[in-house]
Amino acid sequence: MKKHIAIIGSGFSALSASCYLAKEGYDVTMFEKNSTVGGRCRQFKKEGFTFDIGPSWYWMPDIFDKFFGDFGKKTSDYYQLDKLSPAYKIFFKDEVITIGDTLEKICDEFERIEPGSSKPLKKFINKAATNYDIAINKVVLKPGISPFELVTPETAMRVDQFFKTISSDVRRNFKNPKLISTLEFPVLFLGAKPSNTPSFYSFMNYADFGLGTWHPKGGMYEIIKAMSALAESLGVKIHTNSPVDKINVEQKNAISVEIHGEEKIFDVVLSGADYHHTETLLDQKHRQYSEDYWENKTFAPSSLLFYVGFDKKLKNIQHHNLFFDTNFETHAEEIYDDPKWPEDPLFYANFPSVTDETMAPDNSETGFFLIPIAPGIEDTDELRAQYFDIIMSRFEKLTKQNVKNNIIFKESFCVKDFIKEYNSYKGNAYGMANTLSQTAFLRPKLKSKKVNNLYFTGQLTVPGPGVPPSLISGKLVSELIKKHHKN
Repeated sequence: MKKHIAIIGSGFSALSASCYLAKEGYDVTMFEKNSTVGGRCRQFKKEGFTFDIGPSWYWMPDIFDKFFGDFGKKTSDYYQLDKLSPAYKIFFKDEVITIGDTLEKICDEFERIEPGSSKPLKKFINKAATNYDIAINKVVLKPGISPFELVTPETAMRVDQFFKTISSDVRRNFKNPKLISTLEFPVLFLGAKPSNTPSFYSFMNYADFGLGTWHPKGGMYEIIKAMSALAESLGVKIHTNSPVDKINVEQKNAISVEIHGEEKIFDVVLSGADYHHTETLLDQKHRQYSEDYWENKTFAPSSLLFYVGFDKKLKNIQHHNLFFDTNFETHAEEIYDDPKWPEDPLFYANFPSVTDETMAPDNSETGFFLIPIAPGIEDTDELRAQYFDIIMSRFEKLTKQNVKNNIIFKESFCVKDFIKEYNSYKGNAYGMANTLSQTAFLRPKLKSKKVNNLYFTGQLTVPGPGVPPSLISGKLVSELIKKHHKN
């Protein structure tokens, strides 16, 4: 008899796990609370404009290639992938740094800012490339069960890199504050301050400068469409508008899930939903982690997001744009150390229609603006409006154009929406930060310690936050299920 597996949620990790499990012959049914699949990677369309609601950066193309390759497929079977040239722009108060699509172009740009800096940059990226190879092929493919998973001949030789930080590494090699901010930026995807992120994670710099920044034509939601098509072709049954209200447990085994008051029986339950939320679906005695446990963890930021339709093409921008014209460290402190609304926020602006004409009407621009903020802080319409004015004024000044009168519409998404739409703990946007004390086996476990056949996947467990790690998380949990629950 085939074992029946229920999967809660339909984000990247849940879809990944569903494909691997279905391929192994399990009977897989997925339940998504919202009306469309994708978890945090959803799509919003209005008046001919197309927005990716969540993730907007396509990094580590090799991870996507490996995922589809495991099923005898290629990404090109599902979507067109274009390398962005340039990858992105960084706006400082008095200067703009352009990150090209090759390391040679980036070296030239570093030389322009700080003569002689290309030499340490090449050395830094070579080391980051080695770390990337070790991380992707050795470390992240472990299920986070034992500290010994981190011990390989390669990591043993680099043990110091787990106790030094990205920040100290970068500052030892570079003196120009703009280059420092440029090199510290990629680890923000790991959800922690560079000064709290082990220097081994410099592999993110290789993902950036070495592998480049890509765009699936039509937006990031094309990946979700591809993965759900693959899942269904493998026999996965996907139900939307199906929130799981309860996980029933008997004799330390999850026996069923409840949806709209109806009990559905399964052999195994896997949750790709928010980890903390999933545990609230269990009776107290079956939960592994207390409220104090979650309260004391370092969570990645939440975000204030704006989706804006402009009635003209904008000038002096690229597909991805970072606005670092204020103090990086101060904003980070206002997220992690003293959580509050930032006084002078850094922000990010994404205009996919610069490179992809399908995402906006003719002579128009699709704009997505993001301000990283602390999770769990106050979220009101007044605060959203106030911060929109702050960033649009700076955007106009730094890009030397007037745009406020060209806004057709704007929609916002913030802490309250992350909680309502994704049951996200404190409204975090990216899961749990990858600090040293929250790495690998120190993260919440893929397998429940209290319920024999209950599993978890996604950005609060291993390997951590981000889209590529979520694909890997789905694979890791599927292997654990296969090991403990043979068909």
